[in-house]
Amino acid sequence: MAKKKQEDAPQGSPAWMATFSDLMNLLLCFFVLLFSMSSIDEVKQEKVAASFNQMFSVFEGGAQAIGDGMLISNGVSQLNELDDFINSTGKMDEGQMIDESVAKDLAEAQEQLEEAQMEESEALAEKIQEALDERNLEDEVDVAFTAQFVQLTLKGALLFDSGSTLLKDDAKPILDQVGLILERYADGTIEIEGHTDNVPMSGAKYSNNNELSSGRALSVFDYILSITNLDPANIKHAGRGEYLPVADNSTPEGRAKNRRVEIKIYNSLSSY
Repeated sequence: MAKKKQEDAPQGSPAWMATFSDLMNLLLCFFVLLFSMSSIDEVKQEKVAASFNQMFSVFEGGAQAIGDGMLISNGVSQLNELDDFINSTGKMDEGQMIDESVAKDLAEAQEQLEEAQMEESEALAEKIQEALDERNLEDEVDVAFTAQFVQLTLKGALLFDSGSTLLKDDAKPILDQVGLILERYADGTIEIEGHTDNVPMSGAKYSNNNELSSGRALSVFDYILSITNLDPANIKHAGRGEYLPVADNSTPEGRAKNRRVEIKIYNSLSSY
């Protein structure tokens, strides 16, 4: 019996190759889906924002076209949500504008406060100067003012002997009048400061100018408390030594001006 003729082999790719291709397509779709669901790295996002600021004229950089930057080197396609990013960047610029507006308002408020403080100090200084003029003390007490306080300056030679912290008898009537003025016009903090020249102490009770200036401020403080009803909690005293001169210490006249006691009356708008 003759053998049957063998059937021809099937044409085309093997059957397993179609299954393999489907598998590869599914894997590709799976990884594309994972990539699309991933979030943008914050560090990269900040770098992209910086690149935008440098490359586009709508940002602070002011450039007119795209140049070398993070978007070019890393590829624009890496931004999955480009529109949202651009919108959020615009909101950041708007926030910066709000911050600048707030800073401007604060600066204007600070300027208005300083003007109000200066006006109050000036008005207080005028009242005190009038009171001193009425008592014929304009030559013994100098009046000055800042935005924070009105300052009364008394010459050291008027209050103390050289190297001493004991008040002269002639100085007490003047301090009595100053005490009345303080009771009338000082509603807040009062600060008493003692100052000296730069001549070193020698053969005196106090070893240096710091001790001398502190002792003199304390003497005025104690006397003011003894003749007034002022609250001691509102009065401070300090010795500033030779470190805040108002005149040249190389001349006798300058040293005389530097030996002084200052009484600062802080206004109601000051930070004290």
